[in-house]
Amino acid sequence: MTLSWWIFLAASGAVFYFLLGYPLLLRWMPVRIRGVAKDDRHVPSVTVLMAVHNGEAFLAERLENLLALDYPRELLEIFVLSDGSTDETDAIAQSYAHQGVHLLRLPRGGKAAALNAGMQKAEGEILLFCDVRQRFDSQALRELTANFADPLVGVVTGELRILKPDGAMGEQADMDLYWRYEIWVRRIHSAIWSLFNTTGCIYAMRRNLAQPLPPGTLGDDAALPLLAYRRGYRILFEPNAIAYDYPTKTGGEFRRRMRTMSGAWQVWSRFPALLFPIHRMWLHFFSHKLGRLLLPWVFIVAIVSSFFLPTSPWKWLILSAEAAFFLLAALDATLPKSFPLRRVSSLCRTFLVMNWAALLSMRVFFVSPQAMWANPTKVDRLTLPGQETSSGR
Repeated sequence: MTLSWWIFLAASGAVFYFLLGYPLLLRWMPVRIRGVAKDDRHVPSVTVLMAVHNGEAFLAERLENLLALDYPRELLEIFVLSDGSTDETDAIAQSYAHQGVHLLRLPRGGKAAALNAGMQKAEGEILLFCDVRQRFDSQALRELTANFADPLVGVVTGELRILKPDGAMGEQADMDLYWRYEIWVRRIHSAIWSLFNTTGCIYAMRRNLAQPLPPGTLGDDAALPLLAYRRGYRILFEPNAIAYDYPTKTGGEFRRRMRTMSGAWQVWSRFPALLFPIHRMWLHFFSHKLGRLLLPWVFIVAIVSSFFLPTSPWKWLILSAEAAFFLLAALDATLPKSFPLRRVSSLCRTFLVMNWAALLSMRVFFVSPQAMWANPTKVDRLTLPGQETSSGR
């Protein structure tokens, strides 16, 4: 067997493992369930930290949602961390001062700097990190904090549900499929021992485990939780703590994915010990987290090496299959929504777009991290649960 065949088979095997092999391994491997001493009577004091830059379109509804949570009001403090906002964000936050909402005006410095300032002011035992756009189920905070009755739990994240229009197809439907897979994996990782990151718009952490974020940090939802993981604490997934979000507009998922992967490169470079099999969740870290960063590279190796295979029927079969894959991805946008082949073509296109975003995410090492937020995610405004009781400002 020639060297080109060995390279092609190795790269193709890696692609298969990251896409299908690891999910199959999770499905069939014996799992020792680690119990959690969750106690619904455990109600610690909580500080909500919400970094906001020009969030006037969502802030009033968001504050109404937080104030309506089923949690003792005397145990809850809320900070709006205005990151150099130039719209009505500050005025809206101030209008809720009589309800105990604190506004912290800050010069434009990015989310990490805003969270650092908020953590210095926080007094609650638990820090709740959230964003301005999403909404929480009324029981979300109670479900999160009940897990902290277990002394080994350092961080808890909830489930994000994306509301989508009826009959949604294409990018939104494919990302819904991806997110359902991600939730399934998180349930298993949480049961085995721990996650490696959280959902940035809904996670809670013991305040005594938090430390200031390095300037320019993109992935606070991984950088902060990993501080707890490195000290032997668990990062748990709580499926009953639910947040709702709007669907992104076409193309928005690409930018969000690129920022997320850029944050992953940042975090893993700052926690190099995770790359080595010296912690109990290494196999899962390598297969699920590091694998996402490696996938586009091994895919490229497989494609390039296929052109150097010795001439044979196998080579032409492989090249034909690759050509069909790229052709389907290219034609996806032109196919009618009801066309049966659209489901396959949409998956091909989404795979390429998301892995192209993963490749471009490495620009975080060459450009200012702040530049990654130059184009904020745009969404389709639907009615989220809990908005019926909002002020509508």
